[in-house]
Amino acid sequence: MNILDIQGVSKTFAGANGGTLALQATDLQVQENDFITILGPSGCGKSTLLRMVAGLDTPTTGSIALDGQPVAGPGADRGMVFQSYTLFPWLTVLQNVCFGLREKGMALAEQQAIAQQFIGKVGLKGFENHFPKQLSGGMQQRTALARALANNPRILLMDEPFGALDHQTRELMQELLQGIWEAEQKTVLFVTHDIDEAIFMGSRVVVMSARPGRIKSDIAVPIAHPRAYSVKTTPVFMDLKARLTEDIRIEVQRAAGLLPA
Repeated sequence: MNILDIQGVSKTFAGANGGTLALQATDLQVQENDFITILGPSGCGKSTLLRMVAGLDTPTTGSIALDGQPVAGPGADRGMVFQSYTLFPWLTVLQNVCFGLREKGMALAEQQAIAQQFIGKVGLKGFENHFPKQLSGGMQQRTALARALANNPRILLMDEPFGALDHQTRELMQELLQGIWEAEQKTVLFVTHDIDEAIFMGSRVVVMSARPGRIKSDIAVPIAHPRAYSVKTTPVFMDLKARLTEDIRIEVQRAAGLLPA
């Protein structure tokens, strides 16, 4: 069953020279419990597409529906995690995770019970009373993930959430999120520049063309769950990586003007 239906969505940003087409008319259907990773060269419209699903930007043409209802602005049914940690620096870990629940008018005891559950899931038990400045980058991003999950969104939207982390922390966060997704069975739309990350995390990998972006391919990842990190050395993984690397390389060359559009 489709949870998210994107039909003919394009985006043109206004400008002095008549505007810039960032995203061509795009169709994408996302099913319940899909984990879709989106790859593409810089400036191809990946984040623009995600922001329109989040209701932070408005499509120039087309429509976006979540559970059959038009997306007309931000909503609690979509949880957003950005590359920057976007935590409130004056709030503790517990208070940050409770924030959306408080905005819903939930009783304090219930807020804290739910928040503690997800703080535990992301491995931050014992850090409830720490402030963001007292946490590493990986711990801040785990807090942001717990905050998004605590609101029980229908779909989780992630815009290069691990891009600012060091390599080892990034790998740990990939495994953590993969485990949470397997347990919670959330639907995820995940933007990344990292091909290994896209394959390891995704049930489908969507590749976008150079700007103006369009969906070039939509590839199922034939690797069973649960996934151990060792799958990155398997022939299936390596073959898919080679295919995606070539796809992205061609689009980067187009973006640089080295190949015809």
